Amino acid sequence: MKPTLLVLAAGMGSRYGGLKQMDGLGPNGEIIMDYSINDAIRAGFGKVVFVIRHSFEAEFKAKINAEHFGNRIAVEYVFQELDYLPKGFTVPEGREKPWGTNHAILMAKDVIHEPFAIINADDFYGRDAFRVIGDHLRRIEGTEGKYCMVGYRLENTLSENGSVSRGVCSVDADGLLAGMTERTSIARTPDGIAYQDPDGSSHPLPADATVSMNLFGFTPDYFAKSEKLFVTFLKEKGAELKSEYYIPYAVNTFINEGRATMTVLKTSARWFGVTYKEDRPMVVERLRQLHEQGEY
Repeated sequence: MKPTLLVLAAGMGSRYGGLKQMDGLGPNGEIIMDYSINDAIRAGFGKVVFVIRHSFEAEFKAKINAEHFGNRIAVEYVFQELDYLPKGFTVPEGREKPWGTNHAILMAKDVIHEPFAIINADDFYGRDAFRVIGDHLRRIEGTEGKYCMVGYRLENTLSENGSVSRGVCSVDADGLLAGMTERTSIARTPDGIAYQDPDGSSHPLPADATVSMNLFGFTPDYFAKSEKLFVTFLKEKGAELKSEYYIPYAVNTFINEGRATMTVLKTSARWFGVTYKEDRPMVVERLRQLHEQGEY
């Protein structure tokens, strides 16, 4: 069975301005998702599922469909909305922020029944990353709790135009994820790379730290585990207006409870993305170079 690619595209890209997933950045107007889906097809993926929102459904589907990819891969859509919650829970008054990446994954539980990889819609992951994770997903088919992720060097994932958030990973001697911590406000400083706590205090991070760029691989049992944990999360943090159910939170929980392992896969690919408008020229230039080199 071919693995599935789950694309998290429900975010409107508020920092960038507008629906950045639709921005034509390639030499022929290609959007970043075009490269990801093309790389996934070459890596042997058989289906792509997009997590979107009803507010831009028509615009999205007009651009992204099976025909857009030459009918080379099956395409499905699921929706993430604030009120898509487990029975007995409601959206607290005043909450506007989405429930986070792991909530987005849960939206696909009824349409994915095979090993699957997860990516952000507006990030470029590189051809080798899809090859590596595609191969691994085929190896773990039929198993439970043996998850994976592609790790990148922190210094290769920063924006020169503002701070970013990253899942900073610790890896054990067997190549398994020992833990992942979501760090926000990461940026280059005169003294090196550092992140800031909510209280404003600054802490250094090594340039070669392994970070997650939301390129994870799971088997279908992840949905049931995550749904049950989401109930616990909502009981503990659901009343907080800005709380988010992040993938690292779920992964750490399952690892600590001994219910899962996560292999950290290495790749020669370089990640880049458009976090801010000012990042756009750099991305356009990198994509032009990849076309010139014959990669696409």
